[in-house]
Amino acid sequence: MGFDGADPGTVRPGGRTARVRAAVLQAAGDALAERGFAHLDLADVARRAGVGKTTVYRRWGTVTSLVADLLADMAEQSLPRTETGSLLGDLKANARLVRRTLTDPRQGALFKAVIAAAVCDAKTAEALHRFYDVRVREWAPCVRQAVDRGEVPAGTDPHEVVRAVSAPLYYRLLTSGEPLDEAAADRAAEAAVAAARAGAYLRDR
Repeated sequence: MGFDGADPGTVRPGGRTARVRAAVLQAAGDALAERGFAHLDLADVARRAGVGKTTVYRRWGTVTSLVADLLADMAEQSLPRTETGSLLGDLKANARLVRRTLTDPRQGALFKAVIAAAVCDAKTAEALHRFYDVRVREWAPCVRQAVDRGEVPAGTDPHEVVRAVSAPLYYRLLTSGEPLDEAAADRAAEAAVAAARAGAYLRDR
């Protein structure tokens, strides 16, 4: 799923244009991970990508539009959900995927940079919200299937359950500094499942 056509850089082209877009987004991600949002510069991204500055300025126009397109591309390229036949198995797979992403040297630094920028930049915040909306909706069917199997109560909000899995992992990444290991990922999934079974995520609460 991509963004709407309101911003430059959101068209899904093919051929050489697609290769240029891929190179520019790779370069933008590298620059974000290395230097942070405050030092992201379109001319530097163009140099890293090996394309002309005018191409980048004409296509994206602003740093925030470029970051929005980067997040849209990341959402599209993210791995699909895992279905194991149980809610706990599915959510452990989700938590481990989030954990691998956040502990990756490049991806973890990139997300830290974008989250920091989103605090004070409305367009970046909107792009980040759209990225997470895409990922939550990708995994929500796991919870709906669990409702059908009788694992959790009818009326359980799938989106809230999926968000509950990743929340403790982002807390460790951004706030506590505690180890972000596989055990932490599994505990996050186990806690979300226990809360869902207890009715904590019913829509009519």
